[in-house]
Amino acid sequence: MGKISVETCHIEGLKVITPQVFGDARGYFMETYNYNDYKEAGIDQVFVQDNQSASKKGVLRGLHFQINYPQDKLVRAIRGEVFDVAVDLRPGSKTYGQWYGVLLSEENKKQFFIPKNFAHGFVVLSDYAEFAYKCTDFYHPNDEGGLAWNDPQIGVEWPIPEGMELTLSDKDKKWGSFAEFTESRNK
Repeated sequence: MGKISVETCHIEGLKVITPQVFGDARGYFMETYNYNDYKEAGIDQVFVQDNQSASKKGVLRGLHFQINYPQDKLVRAIRGEVFDVAVDLRPGSKTYGQWYGVLLSEENKKQFFIPKNFAHGFVVLSDYAEFAYKCTDFYHPNDEGGLAWNDPQIGVEWPIPEGMELTLSDKDKKWGSFAEFTESRNK
């Protein structure tokens, strides 16, 4: 595991990965993914789909999850800077409903591993950002779920600078509360 370092947090399963970067006067080189290194770090998943998005400053995407086909995700900012968030939705988890966030940027080159049954979202802090992520299941458009990005019960502390206007999709403006999600899950 010499090519990556892995940090854990108070929510079991979440991992922040920092790859080893080899730089010189020409630029840099790094492995963005190596199955053997990730397996040794406890991330032994088979990724089946890669996605990439581009967003302007103030775009907030999330908080999203797949209901019946949950996905593990390995996410990173390849250009710009985002604040990335995961919310624990695992039934019976001691950290159910808690969130963790990490700054991902082209400068720090960090990656964030988010296991199945977490809601996920991010806000773009730079003028422009490109975001890439690997998934362990295919996207199923009829299987989308979401939570309100600003639900007070979850209490995500988004680092939104004063005066920055947020841009959300119509869908992201309509997601319900964590309490509604929990109630529907317990029926």
